[in-house]
Amino acid sequence: MPAPLHWRAMTAADLPAVQAVADIVHPDFPEDAAVFADRLALHPDGCFTLQGDDATIGYVLSHPWHFKQPPKLNAILSRPAMPASTYYIHDLALLPAARKTGAAAAIVKTLAAHARALRLPNMTLVAVNNSVHFWQRQGFDIVVDPELERQLRSYDEHACFMRHRLT
Repeated sequence: MPAPLHWRAMTAADLPAVQAVADIVHPDFPEDAAVFADRLALHPDGCFTLQGDDATIGYVLSHPWHFKQPPKLNAILSRPAMPASTYYIHDLALLPAARKTGAAAAIVKTLAAHARALRLPNMTLVAVNNSVHFWQRQGFDIVVDPELERQLRSYDEHACFMRHRLT
């Protein structure tokens, strides 16, 4: 019987495994190892790994940020948003074995509670890899804004900026 899946706080020692998951899940959206380290350093309280059978099978990177200013793909941020106006989910990636287990929805609820504790009015993200329907089930809506369209092209032509209102 497989071990139950569980989320735990990410550490620097997890970064090679996180990179390996990213390389499998997001081959069309590659990011350097430095980006993962940057997000962990920027806001460790928003970074988790999903563990199963003694292996990392998923991760999430998130942090306070500026509304309607999603970071470009593969960009180093280096410093926190001051003041923050959204809680940004940089990436939620699960290997196929972890999908449809409820793990993704569970960590989104955890992140929403964290964002509320930080008194942020919403959570935002850029949806890629045909994930819009998953995010809509989590309470996110597509934000249509011509200014954002140019920024989203650094991802791909189908990327969508999404928001979940918390207040």
